[in-house]
Amino acid sequence: MSFRLLRRLARYGRRRAIRQLAACIVVLPALAALPAQAREIRIMMLGDSITAGYGLPRGQALPVRLEAALRAKGLDVRIIDAGVSGDTTAGGRARLDWALADRPQAVIVALGGNDGLRGIEPRASEANLAAILDALKARGLPAMLAGMLAPPNLGADYGRDFAGTFARLAAARPEVVFYPFLLDGVAGEPTLNQPDRIHPNEAGVAELVRRMLPAVESLLARIPAG
Repeated sequence: MSFRLLRRLARYGRRRAIRQLAACIVVLPALAALPAQAREIRIMMLGDSITAGYGLPRGQALPVRLEAALRAKGLDVRIIDAGVSGDTTAGGRARLDWALADRPQAVIVALGGNDGLRGIEPRASEANLAAILDALKARGLPAMLAGMLAPPNLGADYGRDFAGTFARLAAARPEVVFYPFLLDGVAGEPTLNQPDRIHPNEAGVAELVRRMLPAVESLLARIPAG
């Protein structure tokens, strides 16, 4: 190969390298200007039959409807359904570790309804919920506590003590988002409940979502960025 041909090849190689470098100089700032892809935020709802969607058609459970409402606001949020029908606060406490295997970034604690229906001692329910909330805090997971009321047939004293359980837990943990009554606006309304008068129907779930959405958005605001 002649010396002249080698020089031509070298010049060609330099020109090609310069063109590639110029292309990088143009493209890289454009890439840097693109918004970072938003991460999906996972919120776990630890609850009982209200969370599990007892008696409702597929796709109408509270976690599903809540997720849809958040996505309608442009939020990339997935609600993980960790509801078990019939579960008590003790059951939720016992299964918390394996439920967290889904790696949520925040947790809604919606337990206590079955404790009230069974007349469980409020101090026992409070201890279980406290253990759940403290475990979430130790893991750095923001939490929302949804309160519950006891059936009136258990007496006024039990009802006050039971309701006070949730208020005391929230007062002692200002970092927790507190939603005083999960069934607010729905409990006792025949048109919003199934025939058992305990579980919300589809219209009832829609009302639950509408009322609790601001509290869930407050929970989202407490999730660390990154």
